[in-house]
Amino acid sequence: MSRLTIKTQSAAQATVEELYKDLERRIVASPPGLCPVDMASAFLKLCHAQTCGKCVPCRVGLGQLSAMLEDVLDGNATLTTIDRIERTARVIADTADCAIGASAADMVLKGVKGFRDDYEEHILHGKCLAAINQPVPCMSLCPAHVDIPGYIALVHEGRWADAVRLIRKDNPFPVACALVCEHPCEARCRRNMIDASLNIRGMKLAAVDKAGPVPVPENAPSTGKRVAIIGGGPSGLSAAYYLQLMGHQTTVYEMHKHLGGMLYYGIPSYRLPRARLDEDINAILSTGVEVRLDCKIGDGEGMTSIAQIRSEYDAVYISIGAHTGKYAGLPGEDVRGVISAVEMLGTLADGGTVDLKDKRVCVIGGGNVAMDVTRSAIRLGAKTVKVIYRRRRDDMTALQEEVDAAAAEGAEIVELHAPVRIETDAEENVTGLTVSPKIIGAVKGGRPAPADSDEPDYTIPCDAVIIAIGQGIETRHFESEGIPIKRGVIEAADWSAVSSAMGVFAGGDCVTGPATAIRAIAAGKVAAANIDEYLGFHHSISVDVEIPAPRIKDDPAYGRVNVKERPVDERRTDWEAVECPLTDKEICQESGRCLRCDHFGYGVFKGGRELKW
Repeated sequence: MSRLTIKTQSAAQATVEELYKDLERRIVASPPGLCPVDMASAFLKLCHAQTCGKCVPCRVGLGQLSAMLEDVLDGNATLTTIDRIERTARVIADTADCAIGASAADMVLKGVKGFRDDYEEHILHGKCLAAINQPVPCMSLCPAHVDIPGYIALVHEGRWADAVRLIRKDNPFPVACALVCEHPCEARCRRNMIDASLNIRGMKLAAVDKAGPVPVPENAPSTGKRVAIIGGGPSGLSAAYYLQLMGHQTTVYEMHKHLGGMLYYGIPSYRLPRARLDEDINAILSTGVEVRLDCKIGDGEGMTSIAQIRSEYDAVYISIGAHTGKYAGLPGEDVRGVISAVEMLGTLADGGTVDLKDKRVCVIGGGNVAMDVTRSAIRLGAKTVKVIYRRRRDDMTALQEEVDAAAAEGAEIVELHAPVRIETDAEENVTGLTVSPKIIGAVKGGRPAPADSDEPDYTIPCDAVIIAIGQGIETRHFESEGIPIKRGVIEAADWSAVSSAMGVFAGGDCVTGPATAIRAIAAGKVAAANIDEYLGFHHSISVDVEIPAPRIKDDPAYGRVNVKERPVDERRTDWEAVECPLTDKEICQESGRCLRCDHFGYGVFKGGRELKW
């Protein structure tokens, strides 16, 4: 018998593995604004290198596709080349023997359909359409386009108040966003090329924790114009803040007892303490915003109609948010013990309570709201809490840290189970939730869809069911007043104007559907700028803060500093803030990791610090 040897990784293979990791980091850190044709060409070459080359479609076809893409980039193509690329890609996708070759061609096919204008621009004018105003990745991906490198540099120097002032130039909710923002800015942080993305939200949290109250800028001279804002959530209050700074008098109409919208009524206090939210709201109100609480819009007794508001103001901004809970249409969901997530969170926000003491609770859903009600149920003394989700845990739309926190606090994530019906007893009390086991299937809409598993349905015993599958928008009165409604939301242009309604603008969740707080804030800022233009002005918002010059320093790889949380056994029994403040050393180290892309690298060639609304 021949002698066997143990194979160990060679130096060459170890180097290849390291190169793979470097490549992965660079793909993750690819900033918005890169040429899509160039990117498609690079990814095609990467996939081509992974094919076996045994079949003609892969061996020859992918090479021909790559050559045609190079012709487009080099200015050697004609418009007929685009059609040839499309035909070739379709043939390869349909005939390649392996999935790698087929998927590579399919990627090119999607590109031709998705950014054909870029192909034509390269061919006709020798340039790319992918020109964006702000190529610094974090600033570009922030919906409000906050000057992130600028305020991180200020944080590094301990200039906390200046950092808050700079944030407020583009986002009047620095405290709320420091605590609950989903930080899309971190997704393409170029620090990923070295180690891991910067903890941008953590740096904002450091600024607001250290700064204390920071006065807002003075308003511009009064213009004599009046603007009504319907809805006192993050979008409406953001619009009010910027309009006040421009010199327009705003009045906010809010149907609830408190301002803040879903920041107040949709986020539990352990994530966003009410006193911290008030810091932002009080700063906004200090600009002179007038507020009318408990004011419902409609045509009923004691209500205020849209027609009346339009007659009294020079412009109207509708930002009513999504405050109506959706139900799943399950048999049995109209009995006691079944509650929508929106109703539950709203009750808790108004100082009420939900009786879940020692009960077995099932939560249906997999988003951030589902995690909020799950963790709230634990704090309300539930005996067990199970999250029922029809896809895999990895496919949940909730932030991974929220899912992990819910699991750490004692929730059980029951993945790949679809709810079928709610079981009740003779007195119509909830006794269980019948579910259907699933397996993960084909990718549809970017996520693997659940498929039948052929396993029998079974019932999970429970005493209460919380449905957290989304929120709706109450639009009936607006539709009756001539405001266009499409698919359950207000139809507005991308610059906030409502068609067929002069002087009426809309934004936030009532236009996009339920979204994140920072997107609502950005919509309010855009609306304020466009309302200002509509009223005949062209104000700009600026801030007198000198940004520190970038430091010349070494940038060795460092571990990312994460915000710590209170111990699980302690936090799961109260409603106090979960996150702990960063230490001075942690702040200094993490802020020092910023690469200052506004001065170095890709960001230095375009855009600068001038932000476009």
